[in-house]
Amino acid sequence: MTRLGLALLAALWTFTAPLAAQQSPVVVELYTSQGCSSCPAADALLHELSAREDVIALALHVDYWDYIGWEDPFGEAAHAERQRAYAAAGGRHMIYTPEMIVQGQTDIVGAKPMKLSEAIAAHARKAPKVALDLRRAGQEVAISARPLADVEGPLTVHMLRYQPLVTTEVPRGENAGRTIENANIVQDWQVLESWDGEAPLELSTPAPGDLPVVVLVQRDGVGPILAAARLR
Repeated sequence: MTRLGLALLAALWTFTAPLAAQQSPVVVELYTSQGCSSCPAADALLHELSAREDVIALALHVDYWDYIGWEDPFGEAAHAERQRAYAAAGGRHMIYTPEMIVQGQTDIVGAKPMKLSEAIAAHARKAPKVALDLRRAGQEVAISARPLADVEGPLTVHMLRYQPLVTTEVPRGENAGRTIENANIVQDWQVLESWDGEAPLELSTPAPGDLPVVVLVQRDGVGPILAAARLR
């Protein structure tokens, strides 16, 4: 492991909550691009996070840097739209990479492991409001959710898949000549259901293949993430 990786790992574990106390993992969304020279440090930070069971680390590659010499093969306009929605909800007038959004609420610009660790720990200490359970049933995923406290709906149930690790040699653009490792690259993001958060929810949806599956329960739009679960 590089010195940067060791430093990032040490910082990230400084504020780690005990695994036994984790009833719902904390979601960290990284908005990144292979065409952004500032992003590799944040990509490395997310890679370290991806090993933690109490965190669901997601890399959402955007497409708005594609014009400067390298088209990110994982960039999607929908990811940039989600980032813009977060910015609008938070009263921010610009979007940029790298940016991390923790639990749909806390935005962190750049690769700042101590600030990120503090945000993860703060969200982990909050009592869960929704119990979420996933299980595979052949080529489908069965999803069960129930409220643990009063929750204000409507809530949106999202499902996505991710590629755990991909290495790319970048020949052009701001990162020309670099070999970049990207972890937990999001793909196939779907909105499954709108839920009132009152009656228990049971649904099943196709999930063919062996990529990990993540389900999020989020307040409508891009509000707080109330529950998250993963199947590897």
